[in-house]
Amino acid sequence: MSEEKQYWLLKTEPGEWSWEDQAANGGLTKWDGVKNKQAQKHLKSMKLSDLCFFYHSGAKARRVVGVVTVVREWYSDGGDDGMVDVKAVGEMRRLVDLKEMKGEKGLKGFVLFRQPRLSVVPVPEDVWMRVCDLGGGYEGDGIVLESHDSDGESGDEEDD
Repeated sequence: MSEEKQYWLLKTEPGEWSWEDQAANGGLTKWDGVKNKQAQKHLKSMKLSDLCFFYHSGAKARRVVGVVTVVREWYSDGGDDGMVDVKAVGEMRRLVDLKEMKGEKGLKGFVLFRQPRLSVVPVPEDVWMRVCDLGGGYEGDGIVLESHDSDGESGDEEDD
């Protein structure tokens, strides 16, 4: 019996590790440096293929910028703190700001709003879907966007 996919949000200061850094690193990195015990517990709960929002925190950029997937479950390199490995799936088609999320009725009660200092938070599936909708999805989500030719016409129409 397989477990249901879980969803998460991972916060990072863009000056320390940004989406651009993630992409430049071949999309793969260990997610470490998490000190808070509750956030560590969330890291330990992550399973292979779980999806995580990559969230830029800080004064200038509080927004979901991309999606990563867990490629190695929690492990320790001998210290007290552990980590998981994540790989970039894709950038959000449109960045989703914290202010925009807070204005959405369907997102009321989201842990991100109640515990804003927590660096790893679980994301309920309905919240995940709504944030993805707000951002127009993300590259690699399997959704094919309709292409338009230079006249702005849909490329799949038949000629008369």
